[in-house]
Amino acid sequence: MTCWETVLMPVHPTLTGAVAEALVDVLWFVEGSEDEQMDPDDAVKVLEGFANLISKLSSDQRGELIDLLGTIAEAEAEADPARREFLEGIPESFGLLEDAVRPVLYE
Repeated sequence: MTCWETVLMPVHPTLTGAVAEALVDVLWFVEGSEDEQMDPDDAVKVLEGFANLISKLSSDQRGELIDLLGTIAEAEAEADPARREFLEGIPESFGLLEDAVRPVLYE
């Protein structure tokens, strides 16, 4: 599956979910790019820009993004295990887990 197929077959019916999927596609491309595909300095700038953006999210927004990433990862389970692993690592790699408010699903 190419990164753009996800955009054509969205997992989320909401704009927020669709934007999160598009963002994941960009991060997946940048992370997996060889030096011939993308300048390494530009790749670092993109990843740092993402990290900077999410550092400014509220705790609730971080929790929402973590949940969206989890939903996208579940949808990727059979199609591409490597991509699922990448998705599952985003919250920790980019510091989303700090102070994120997660909804209580079970009591």
